[in-house]
Amino acid sequence: MEANDDQIVRAVLAGDKDAYGALVVRHSQSVFRAAFRITGDEADADEVVQEAFMRGYQRLESFESRSGFGTWIYRIAINCALNMVNKRKSATTYQIAEDADPTQQQVQIADHTAGPERTLLSREIEALQATAMRGLTATERTAFILRHMEDRSTAEIAAALSIAPNAAKQAVFRAVQKLRRSLAPLRVTP
Repeated sequence: MEANDDQIVRAVLAGDKDAYGALVVRHSQSVFRAAFRITGDEADADEVVQEAFMRGYQRLESFESRSGFGTWIYRIAINCALNMVNKRKSATTYQIAEDADPTQQQVQIADHTAGPERTLLSREIEALQATAMRGLTATERTAFILRHMEDRSTAEIAAALSIAPNAAKQAVFRAVQKLRRSLAPLRVTP
């Protein structure tokens, strides 16, 4: 029978340091997915996963089991990802030149059925979406990603961002409003 997270945490705290690996295996995929969506870079997301689990291990004694281990480590990962994004943003302020390829930072899968016009339109849409996401604050972007891409609840978003639930709701609302305004030219009217 597979041990639950609380049992594994107790085993680690009792001295079984190898047991922590089970927690890493169990939660690393969801932590990576959230980190990748926030950082937008696979290598950065891997670094966030490592940092989050290292911090989790170092602070395991402070884990109070008020929430599940998965929620706790997810929150640590969100903070690590936000720190990385903020460091990157403060270290280099850049703007994409108008003639630069806007899809350069995105993973693309070739659609063999799409013609050149469709491909061009897709790239333009992706560029507009990326620009719209960059127009959000870090809190708004993270709240939006957690709510609409990770399907997290308002309480989970609030916990991950260390803000009040109403502030989390407002951050998601502001993000949606800003994205709607930015992406209005893409709207198809019947």
